[in-house]
Amino acid sequence: MQVMKYLEPFLLSLEKLNEVSARLRKDMIRGLEKHAHHRAAVKMLPTFVRATPDGTEKGDFLALDLGGTNFRVLHVRVMEEQKMLKMDSQICAIPQEIMLGTGEQLFDHIAACLSEFLDSQNLKGQTLPLGFTFSFPCEQKEIDKSILIRWTKGFNCSGVEGEDVVKLLKEAIHRRGDYDISSVAMVNDTVGTMMSCGYRDQTCEIGMIIGTGTNACYMEEMKNVKRVEGEDGRMCINTEWGGFGDDGSLEDILTEFDKVVDRTSINPGVHT
Repeated sequence: MQVMKYLEPFLLSLEKLNEVSARLRKDMIRGLEKHAHHRAAVKMLPTFVRATPDGTEKGDFLALDLGGTNFRVLHVRVMEEQKMLKMDSQICAIPQEIMLGTGEQLFDHIAACLSEFLDSQNLKGQTLPLGFTFSFPCEQKEIDKSILIRWTKGFNCSGVEGEDVVKLLKEAIHRRGDYDISSVAMVNDTVGTMMSCGYRDQTCEIGMIIGTGTNACYMEEMKNVKRVEGEDGRMCINTEWGGFGDDGSLEDILTEFDKVVDRTSINPGVHT
């Protein structure tokens, strides 16, 4: 009985769940609007990804996946007819002092780990395109230009919020001078998840992450994306639904445990 007393706040009725669902839908629509999106807790960020894979893609690619206390470096060789010929990867840790240090320290660390990986794979002589999965709220301006809105998930590196993270990565690689990359495609981890699944199953149009944080993306009709010019075709939208409730709209269902976790985090009020 004593345990049930603490579990009770976590048990939501179907009626309450439907009510929360309606609030989320309302916030998602607000995030798509041209003039209301900057006030929306659910940011609904355009990704400039206009289609899912069709299975004919091929070639050699590098990938960086940064979204938590570890990040992955990958070399992927893709063959036609939905065959993955080769995928090698390496996991690199990000020490706490770098997570809370300067942006230059963070991106120098990433560039160093990428250099080590290229050495291990004998790829230093090649200049390959790179896919950069950066799993933090960003305002995507182009496929290779993305401005960090705010840090989440325990990161608080100075000099990065409001800056183009692709530019910061390229500058760190340039500072090293021992290798180069060609084009960079910047995607959120939800988009990367959707695209990787969509390569084998062309009906996949939603990507969802449940890990250090939670987020989702989906393919939206352009006519509904009011903040981007044009009405033809579709675009993948990064919902950033981890921000749902940051404006207090979920105050009625927050438990005492939610409030303690939020209050003692390094980003209080963010992703509550």
